[in-house]
Amino acid sequence: MTSHLRRDDTTNCEPPDPANTLTDRLNTLLNSSGPGYVLNLCPGKQYIITAPILFAASNQEISTVGYPTGDDRATLVVDGPVANGTGHTTAIDGTCANCDGVRLRNVQVNGTRLGAPPTSGGANIEMGGSNSNQLIEYVHSFDPRSWSCLHVAQGNLSCNNVTVQNNDIGPAGSDASRQWADGISVACQNSLIRNNMINNPTDGGIVLFGSPGTRVENNTIWVDTHTLLGGINMVDVSPFGGDFNDVVVTNNTIAGGFASQTAQGSETKGTNDNNVIIKVGIAIGPRTWFGNAYGNNVSTGGTVLNNQLTGGFSYGIAISSATNFTVEGNVLIGNTSFIGTRGPDCTANGPTPAPAAFVIDPSNVQKSKIQLDFTSVSNGDRLTCVSPPDGGDYWPFGGNPTSSAPPVSPADTSPPTSTSHSSTGTTIGIIFGAIAAVVLVAAITWFVRKWAVRRSEARMHLNNSRDSIGFARQKD
Repeated sequence: MTSHLRRDDTTNCEPPDPANTLTDRLNTLLNSSGPGYVLNLCPGKQYIITAPILFAASNQEISTVGYPTGDDRATLVVDGPVANGTGHTTAIDGTCANCDGVRLRNVQVNGTRLGAPPTSGGANIEMGGSNSNQLIEYVHSFDPRSWSCLHVAQGNLSCNNVTVQNNDIGPAGSDASRQWADGISVACQNSLIRNNMINNPTDGGIVLFGSPGTRVENNTIWVDTHTLLGGINMVDVSPFGGDFNDVVVTNNTIAGGFASQTAQGSETKGTNDNNVIIKVGIAIGPRTWFGNAYGNNVSTGGTVLNNQLTGGFSYGIAISSATNFTVEGNVLIGNTSFIGTRGPDCTANGPTPAPAAFVIDPSNVQKSKIQLDFTSVSNGDRLTCVSPPDGGDYWPFGGNPTSSAPPVSPADTSPPTSTSHSSTGTTIGIIFGAIAAVVLVAAITWFVRKWAVRRSEARMHLNNSRDSIGFARQKD
């Protein structure tokens, strides 16, 4: 839908004034209007709310009139009281008992942490629950007071088929210890997470809490001002017991920090003004994140295919405590560095592997098909304990994507092959080798393209999604 509405057009929308009745007015409209009601917000306006806005019936929608995709989107501002570390953290909640098919479109959510310590509570946006076929699209969610910009919850493990697409997410949290926050956090089965731009999260860019049957594709995660613990995380045991069956993570771009200066002469590395890295680009298995906290629990059954990494990391992909995983065709593009030192959270007596592109602990990875260029390490526990270098010429030259210009995909290359072999009676699909030189062919350069290209492509999906909400996962 093309919008020609002015920023001051309030003829078809619920105004933010009077401010002292705003939260109650919005909730009353949703609660009294029944299924299918559309709460139209005014373009360019700020809605300063003091409690969550609650979806109340199936197929309701909250959106900005005209469906703008930039700064003209209405902004909900979290402004309720906070005391002693608890208080108002959630702007919109779509987890009601009858919230099948609800839609959150073309709005912004400002969580207003503003550098404060995290507040205990829900994410900026809480969706999912025991519901199906919800849609979140063209939403900008940033600066959450609590732990995530967007959380799609599992309900009683019956959440199903939620689509999260074309959103711009972040910044989120601080990279100071225990003050982190996620970009997108998903615990809903058979969902689709695609075409999202996630900038400067600090805990996980996209965190999958199992979410069996979910597809994560064509997302871009990057950092430029804050260190990120993990780009895409497949590490959590709860709530599905580590079940990642039929989860596919594919064609995503993850960009760590770059040098803050332009290369001079023959320089290949430079300094980063904020010492920013991504500690683990893609983390697989609970031990990579939590060490031995979950004992013998493993992540099971996921596929990580054809993702691309660029910039500064400690570890590009790390695998420990996993079974029946397929990890193939993932590549480095542009300029990369793998850097980091033992941090204060590292185990005193445990070895921390040297930073590297792809690392695996073969002692606890079984029945998996892994691309050839992984390096075997003796201890893959708690790899996020590393710290970025404190200055120095370690960061690659290149550049970060922006919300209006994501990086271009690299030219097609033949992915590293994989194989399987038996070890002590258990089939383990792992063969280790040096990083294949084919990955670095012909000096792949760092490009930018206009965000309008992605928007145009995404709108091809949008026409269908406005009529048929949600995503029915297609079996490969």
